[in-house]
Amino acid sequence: MERWVDSHRFALILCASLFFAAASLASAGPEAVAHPEIWAAQATLPPQASTPQTLAATSKTAEQTKTEQFTLSHERQAKAVAYSRAGYTLYFVSYFLGGLLLYLMLRLGWAAKFRDIAENASDKKWIQGLVFVPLLFLTLDVLKLPVHLIWHSLSLHYQQSVQGWGSWCWDWSKGELLDISFGIVLVLILFAVMRRSPRRWWLYFWFPEVLILFGLMVISPLVIDPLFNKFEPLNKEHPDLVASIEKLTKHAGVPIPPERIFLMEASRKTNAINAYVTGLGASKRVVIWDTTIQKTSNDESLFIVGHELGHYVLGHVWQGFLLGAAGLLLALYLLFRGLHWAMDRWAKDWKLYGQEDWASLAVLLLLLQAVLFVSSPVISGYSRMQEHAADVYGLEVIHGLVPDSEEVAAHAFQVLGELDLSDPNPPPVITFWLYSHPPLADRLVFAHSYDPWSKGESPKYLK
Repeated sequence: MERWVDSHRFALILCASLFFAAASLASAGPEAVAHPEIWAAQATLPPQASTPQTLAATSKTAEQTKTEQFTLSHERQAKAVAYSRAGYTLYFVSYFLGGLLLYLMLRLGWAAKFRDIAENASDKKWIQGLVFVPLLFLTLDVLKLPVHLIWHSLSLHYQQSVQGWGSWCWDWSKGELLDISFGIVLVLILFAVMRRSPRRWWLYFWFPEVLILFGLMVISPLVIDPLFNKFEPLNKEHPDLVASIEKLTKHAGVPIPPERIFLMEASRKTNAINAYVTGLGASKRVVIWDTTIQKTSNDESLFIVGHELGHYVLGHVWQGFLLGAAGLLLALYLLFRGLHWAMDRWAKDWKLYGQEDWASLAVLLLLLQAVLFVSSPVISGYSRMQEHAADVYGLEVIHGLVPDSEEVAAHAFQVLGELDLSDPNPPPVITFWLYSHPPLADRLVFAHSYDPWSKGESPKYLK
């Protein structure tokens, strides 16, 4: 699963435009419109893996010494650095390539040609949209496909992914169908609003867009996620773990019945570990990957689940949604102003006749590409704050339920780093720009040292 922002996809871009909710609401890989967050993956990197021998060595070390620092063997550290640097490079290449392709499609007249094809197909606007949107999106996706192929090749080379090319291509195809379907709906609404209110469309489009994003949060666990992975009740194979998670969720004040605790068969595609809490209302559930159970102890799995519960208990989902909705409104206004600025200068060169021209969608996507890129540090910084708070909550919620809870949490990060080939020393500018979570080495040190109880201090969240 890839975790770059594919900003040429209109549906995904507008989801990502929930600026401050990006970490909570969606990843922008080809598999999902609103995929649950990866528990501890860095912002730009996909799930990664390790070898059984490495994990065994890590566990043996943990029995002998405390896990006070994130450490990797010399060979594994070299791989982690190389793999991470490749991820950083491909992230920026993906953004640059997306912007370049959109510009070339405008400059060479491709967007205008797609518009002409759509208008020749029918006089009805909704039929024109059904023709234009797939033409634009699929062309862009196919042109950017080499970047995704390179990334999956790297993941296989570094033994991070176990997904075969046939399965990967099928997931990419399903992702395309979803992206195009959601894109058609959003674009038809957008251009209908544009035609009705040329000067206020940015405001009037904001209302249905927020409702659609809210709906995606609710239906994704029920409809979208099962298209890419198999889920079954965790109680079916791991009743003891379910009982432990139930105690944890009740202690957290968010009791979740056993029928809402699921196992995801992630091992078919990745060696990464993860657990997450997702959905709203009737769709709310705890999901734990089978790889997590295979490669961590039950206590470590509980800390991972506790971290995810922190997002719900601390209101991160709703905070992110509300702040993100405000960010979306700002983004739409900037697009409105930017579109008029671009049309005044280049409409004739790009063969565009107005903002209601279907081909102007390419201009909007190019502008949004720039807005999202510039806003990345804000999104990442806000997300890191929430993730640190969730780490604190996870440590507090397992305290008293898990023996030596600080060591358990620290060792969970060590195992995660081994599995994910986490960069032990990411460049500060990369952390600032891209990391949705604090660097893993920092999280491990904090987990091992956070102990207000022994100091007679009050915990931050669970008094």
